[in-house]
Amino acid sequence: MTSLDKPTEDTEDTDRTHPDDARAVTEAALFEAFGGVRGMVETVVPGLLFVAIFTINKDLHLSAIAALVVSLVLVVVRLAMKDTVKHAFSGVFGVAFGVVFAMFTGNAKDFYLPGMLYTLGLALAYIVTTLAGVPLIGLILGPVFKENLSWRTRNPGRKKAYAKASWAWGLILLAKCAILFPLYWWADTAQLGWVLVALKIPPFLLAVWLTWVFLAKAPAPIDVFAELEAEEKAEEARKAAQAGETTGATGTAGAIGTGDDGGAQGGRHRRDA
Repeated sequence: MTSLDKPTEDTEDTDRTHPDDARAVTEAALFEAFGGVRGMVETVVPGLLFVAIFTINKDLHLSAIAALVVSLVLVVVRLAMKDTVKHAFSGVFGVAFGVVFAMFTGNAKDFYLPGMLYTLGLALAYIVTTLAGVPLIGLILGPVFKENLSWRTRNPGRKKAYAKASWAWGLILLAKCAILFPLYWWADTAQLGWVLVALKIPPFLLAVWLTWVFLAKAPAPIDVFAELEAEEKAEEARKAAQAGETTGATGTAGAIGTGDDGGAQGGRHRRDA
C-alpha cells in the first residue's frame, strides 16, 4: 500500500471539513480544471467564426483559415498575459484537425467531424472508466484537489461522487452526439454548424453544475501532499531526536570514563604515600 493510499489518523478530521469550505474548494477546482468563462469563450469562438463566415459566402478555405487564425491569436494573448495555455492549445489542436480534415475531403461539414468523434470517444471513456471502478472525472480532478488517487481506497464517499459525475458527463455527451451525428448526415453545413455552436456551452454547464452538486455533498478531499510533507517533517524530527540521544549517550560515557581514571590515579598516589 503506497503512502498515497494508506489510512492516516487525520482522515476523519479531513472529512469533517465545514460544508461551506468544501463547496468553495470544489468551485475553485472546477474553475481551474475547466477554464472558467474564458475557457468556454475560447472553445466557442473559432467554431462560431467558421460557421458565420461560411453561412455568408460558402468559402471553405476562408472560413477554415479564419477559425485557425483566431485560435492562434487566443494562444498568443494567453502567452502575452503569462496565463495558462492548456485550454487555448487544446482549441488550436481541435481547430487544426478540423481544418486539415475539411481541406482534405473538400467537405465543409468535415470541419466539425474530428470534434464530434472526440466528443463521442470522451463520452464512452467516462462511462467505461466508471464501470471499471476508476471514474475519469476523478482521474482529472484528483490532482487538482491535491488528493491524486487517494479517493479510490481511502474515501469511498468521494469515489461514489466521482462515479455519479462521470455518469453525468458520459450521458450528457452521448445525448449531444445523438443530436449532432444525424445532422452531420442529413443537414447542410450551416445548419450543423449553428446547432453545434448552440450545443457548445449548455451541455457543458449542465455537466459542470452536476459535478459541483455531487462533489459539494461528498466528503472533503484528502490532501496527500500535505500528508507526505507532514511525514517528512516527522521523520526529520525523529532523526534529530535520535542524533541528540546518541550525542548525549556518548558524552555521558566519556564523563564516566574520565571519572574512573581519576579515581584510579588517586588510589595509586595514596598507596605510594
